[in-house]
Amino acid sequence: MIHKEGISFLVYTLVIILLLLIFSFLLLSRLICIFLSIFFVILYLFFIFFFRNPKRNFYENYEKDHNQDIVISPADGKILEIKKIFENEFLKKNCICISIFMSPFDVHVNRFPVSGKIIYVKYYYGKYAIAWLPKASSNNEHTTIVVETNKGKKILFRQIAGFLARRIILYAKKNSLVKKGDEFGFIKFGSRVDVFLPLNSVILVKKGEKVVGGETKISIIPL
Repeated sequence: MIHKEGISFLVYTLVIILLLLIFSFLLLSRLICIFLSIFFVILYLFFIFFFRNPKRNFYENYEKDHNQDIVISPADGKILEIKKIFENEFLKKNCICISIFMSPFDVHVNRFPVSGKIIYVKYYYGKYAIAWLPKASSNNEHTTIVVETNKGKKILFRQIAGFLARRIILYAKKNSLVKKGDEFGFIKFGSRVDVFLPLNSVILVKKGEKVVGGETKISIIPL
């Protein structure tokens, strides 16, 4: 399935590619036209691949039975870093931050890591440094979302644009009730998502591990 954010992009791109190929066949040699055709076909197939939106399901029976909040990965990608850090925008306390890097080959749909009520949403304009650099979390274009779970835990997470990313899409609205695994946004072409967890959280992933958005359990928050 193609994500809705990619439909208009794919249509416009296809029109531009077809026009370029028509002009190339009129003005250039046949050999060059063949190479250009192959290049554009591969490029367009990559764009289709990039905007894919696979269905994801997470079943919450476990946390209901064990009276815990399970945090799932908000994005596909690789665990870039797990560290203790002071969150100074909203939580104003030390947290465990899990950073997930999304390469251009990962699914770029972002999903809520927990269920609950959105109590804070903020968008920031910024630069486009490489997403894995530490300064990217504050200097790059980014968003901050905080969800308060049904058990009263406040979980903050950020979308951070990378070097190739040029647009963050955010669907989250303050005071909305949200369900774990549902979409809250999309980032185009390479980016990062950070999740800030309480210090007593049990971390279920390690640095360098691949995670799947909407499915992989990254943490358990005891009551």
